[in-house]
Amino acid sequence: MTGTQSPYIGRFAPSPSGPLHFGSLVAAVGSCLEARRHGGRWLLRIEDVDAPRTVAGAADAIIATLTRFGFEWDADIVWQSRRTEAYAAALERLKADGHAFPCACTRRELADSALTRDGSHRYPGTCRDGLPPGRSARAWRVRAAGVARFDDAIQGPQQEDLEADVGDYIVLRADGLFAYQLAVVVDDAEAGVTHVVRGADLLDSTARQIHLQRLLGLPTPAYAHLPVATNAAGEKLSKQTLAQAIDDHPPAAALTAALAFLGQRPPRDLAQAPLARVWDWALANWSLANVARRRHAVAPELT
Repeated sequence: MTGTQSPYIGRFAPSPSGPLHFGSLVAAVGSCLEARRHGGRWLLRIEDVDAPRTVAGAADAIIATLTRFGFEWDADIVWQSRRTEAYAAALERLKADGHAFPCACTRRELADSALTRDGSHRYPGTCRDGLPPGRSARAWRVRAAGVARFDDAIQGPQQEDLEADVGDYIVLRADGLFAYQLAVVVDDAEAGVTHVVRGADLLDSTARQIHLQRLLGLPTPAYAHLPVATNAAGEKLSKQTLAQAIDDHPPAAALTAALAFLGQRPPRDLAQAPLARVWDWALANWSLANVARRRHAVAPELT
C-alpha cells in the first residue's frame, strides 16, 4: 500500500429483523477478515432504517452474539435510525440538482402497469415528467440513467443499464422512511468506507448505489460479494425462511464452518479449538482469492 492510498475501511451492516444466522455470520467473517488482512479498520452499523421490519431486541442480540464470537469493531456502532437528518440532506441535494422527483403511484397501480407492459417490475415512468392532475406525492424517486459498471472482487465484471433494467427507483418511501439505497450510500461515505464485502444477494443493489454516489459526488468503494448461504431448497437463509439462529452454537465450530463455506479450508480440529486459536488461524490464512465465484451455496448443518 502506497502513501497516497486511503487506509482500508470495511464494515458489517446487519439488519435487526431477527437473530444472527449462519448467512449473516458468513458476511461478518468475510468482511472482518478482509479488513484485518489489509491492516484496516472494521466498522459495525445496524441497518434499522426500515422500522417495520425491525424486531425489538434483535439488534442487541446481534451485538451480543458478535461479541461472544470474538468480533471486535474499531469505532462506535452506527444506527441508521438515528441518522435521518443526514439522509434528508442528501435527498434535498438530489431534489435541488433535478435528480429526484415526486411520485404519486400506489403499489396496485404499479403492479397493474407492469402487467400491461412487459411484465417487469421496472417503474414505467408515470410521474417522471410531473404528477398527474389532482394527485399528490407519495414517494420520491431518482431518475435512472446511464450504465453502472464495476469489477467485483469475487463475482467479476458487472454492469447494469439503470434505465432499462431498474427504472427510476425510490429514495423516500410512501411511509416516510428513507430507502435502503440512499441510507447505505450516505453512511458508507460518511464513515469513509473504502471496501464493501457483503452477500451476493445485494449484488443487484450495487448499480443503484454507484449511481447515487455519482449524483451526490461521493466516492465509490471497491466491492466484493460473497456467496449467499441458502437452505436445501435454495432459499436464502433469513427470518422468512426460518433460518436457525447461531446464538447458542459453539463459536469456534460456527466460525470454522463459515471459514470452510468461504473456501478457506480450515483444519478439521479447528472446530474444537479455543476461540483465540480459530481467530489466529483465520487471520493468518485468510485469502479472498479462495472464495468461490458463485452467488449462493447451501449452508452446512450446524450441530
